[in-house]
Amino acid sequence: MCGIVGYFGNNDAVPLLIKGLKRLEYRGYDSAGLAIMSGDSFMVNKKAGKVAELESLVSESGLTGSVGIGHTRWATHGEPSDLNAHPHTDYTGKFALIHNGIIENYATLKKLLEQKGVEFRTQTDTEVLVQLISTIYHEGETTFETAVTSALEKVVGTYGIVVMCSDEPNQLIAARLGSPLVLGVGEGEYFIASDASPLVEYTRNVIYLGESECLSIGDDGYEIKKLGNSEKIDKKVSRIDFTLEEIEKGNYPHFMLKEIYEQEHTIVDTMRGRLLLDEGTVHLGGIQDHLLRIERARHFYITACGTSWHAALIGKYILEEFAGIPVHVEYASEFRYRELIIDSQSVVIAISQSGETADTLAAIQKAKEKGCLTFGICNVVGSSISRETDCGIYTHAGPEIGVASTKAFTAQVSVLYMLALQLGRKNGLSKKDGIDLTHALHDLGTRVKDVLNQSDHIKTIAEETMDANNYLYLGRGANFPVALEGALKLKEISYIHAEGYPAAEMKHGPIALIDEKLPVVFLAPHDQTYEKVLSNIQEVKARKGKVITVTDKITPELESMCDHLIEVPVSHSRTFPILATIPLQLLAYHLAVLRGCDVDMPRNLAKSVTVE
Repeated sequence: MCGIVGYFGNNDAVPLLIKGLKRLEYRGYDSAGLAIMSGDSFMVNKKAGKVAELESLVSESGLTGSVGIGHTRWATHGEPSDLNAHPHTDYTGKFALIHNGIIENYATLKKLLEQKGVEFRTQTDTEVLVQLISTIYHEGETTFETAVTSALEKVVGTYGIVVMCSDEPNQLIAARLGSPLVLGVGEGEYFIASDASPLVEYTRNVIYLGESECLSIGDDGYEIKKLGNSEKIDKKVSRIDFTLEEIEKGNYPHFMLKEIYEQEHTIVDTMRGRLLLDEGTVHLGGIQDHLLRIERARHFYITACGTSWHAALIGKYILEEFAGIPVHVEYASEFRYRELIIDSQSVVIAISQSGETADTLAAIQKAKEKGCLTFGICNVVGSSISRETDCGIYTHAGPEIGVASTKAFTAQVSVLYMLALQLGRKNGLSKKDGIDLTHALHDLGTRVKDVLNQSDHIKTIAEETMDANNYLYLGRGANFPVALEGALKLKEISYIHAEGYPAAEMKHGPIALIDEKLPVVFLAPHDQTYEKVLSNIQEVKARKGKVITVTDKITPELESMCDHLIEVPVSHSRTFPILATIPLQLLAYHLAVLRGCDVDMPRNLAKSVTVE
């Protein structure tokens, strides 16, 4: 989950690395640090806290140099502190290393190194790796690169690393296994980062490192090899597909608010060119080569984590309704540890915003071992999931910087709607029904704008409930996952405890919590569940709960029962889950701001979970 950045060139590395770390801070913000080569040695500055703390420290130190590495940390092993911050150095002071991932056998390696007399200064698993590299280097009198690769052969776990050595001041070594790394190729300069966001200001030419690949950068350029193999790999140079403006806040106070408002366009962009309005179906080019196998599959599984798992749940309801396909939804973190009934006649759909989620990648690997067709839905071109799956569909949400996912979620759900529509038309969904749904999906941008125009009204609701310590979200059918997502958003950024439940399940326990202090959010579209939801609202009001209802039509009976109403105008009843998500995002946002929380960098979280 940590952010890694490296620079090799002729310019001053320090401002480039600081700016890069700010771009990557959404990946972790427990501490930050730099190591800069200066002559035949390097200087290290590191500091607990956010990158701004490091920037102040660096400005006072006068640190300069044209080769360097930087890191922003999400703590795993060892508390957030100055000492545990990266880069880590070895006992001789010759090596500096930054790391994203987890060294699972670090305790065993540490014990072996301690027996050799190595003294450890930190609580981290990363220090074990840099001390191991150093030990191999000095004992074997080998090269810098060989010491790194030999050490990695002894490691169990995941890593994206960049290493520098004062004996080889004009060389950087990087390698990855399970944690992403991108090489940026500029004019006489090179950049390394966890993702492309720090690179776009300087170059649009990038190479995505694959699993078990090692990168060496020096005065003669760069080489990529497979770990354990001396043969050079020729890798394709890709182009970054987003602009610098897309990763800036612009005039918005927070990335999250910017990304909420971008949904007016990102949902449309995700479906652009894919909706066949006159035919009432869609064309999803990324799965065409495997469409026959998808259509004939006996089992459908969707696997994901966090917000993407909620998207998967909505997908289950929609696929079952429109396509008549039974769908199982699994947490990716549990998928690999279960004896699932999957085989060559199964399709496993993996959803991830970043395309780098460690648990989801592990689920894909298990599915492939079982002979399943793997199908990715992700937002980042060139990501690991896009490379590891047999086929897939990109969302076109653009870079999402806010840690709490918003636009990526609605883009994922939009893709699942399109998939349900395409498969549904093959499985008996009428052309008329298909046309009705495609037109409703095409109209979503306008509908989203109508919802966003209610932000001030939603802020008023937040002001009246900001002192609540708990929230309850209730929905039925495909709106139950929306309730889960609404609760998650609130927990993530406002630190208010919240739970999402199927509305009828309220009576099986949560009703005990209801009193005049508990806000209860209902999702109440006028569908086959409406009357039942009305009964649930009455049960809450009878116990003096504060009722906030999101509905597609305000009626006198709702006005009489509810403390607050938010109207979501839909042109098709089945698009309600997409649109109803947005006021819940705004509610969470406004509550977080009112409570003084750091909206874009909520405590203990990171954007991309690249460790198990």
